Amino acid sequence: MSNIPADRRYAESHEWAKLEADGTVTVGISDHAQQALGDVVFVELPEVGSVFGQGDAAGVVESVKAASDIYSPIGGEVVEVNEDLTTSPELLNEEPNETWIFKLRPSDKSELDKLLDADGYTALIGD
Repeated sequence: MSNIPADRRYAESHEWAKLEADGTVTVGISDHAQQALGDVVFVELPEVGSVFGQGDAAGVVESVKAASDIYSPIGGEVVEVNEDLTTSPELLNEEPNETWIFKLRPSDKSELDKLLDADGYTALIGD
C-alpha cells in the first residue's frame, strides 16, 4: 500500500505538488510511481529557468526496468532543482514523499485545484 500524504495534490501521471509557504510549488513522484518504476538509477533534471505548462514533460526518471517522463503538475518556471539526485537517484525510492525533484514558481496557482487530493489519488491507483 502506498503512502499518500494529504498535504499535497497529485497528477494522474503520478507526480505530487506541494504548495510551500513562500508560494513556490515543490514537485516529486509518488510512492506508487517509485514502486512501479523499481530501482531508480538516473534522474534527468529540468534546467533552472525553464518554463513549463501544466502536463508538459519536465524531466526523466530512469530505473532498472524503464524510463519514465516527469510531467509538470502545474505550469510555471523552475526556480530550483534537487542536485542531490544527480549523484543519489535512489533517494526517490528511499524517501519518495520527502525527496523533491524541482521547485516551480507557478504561473497560475489555481491549477493545483485541478489535481487530485489524497483521497482522489488513492482511488485512482486502487490502494
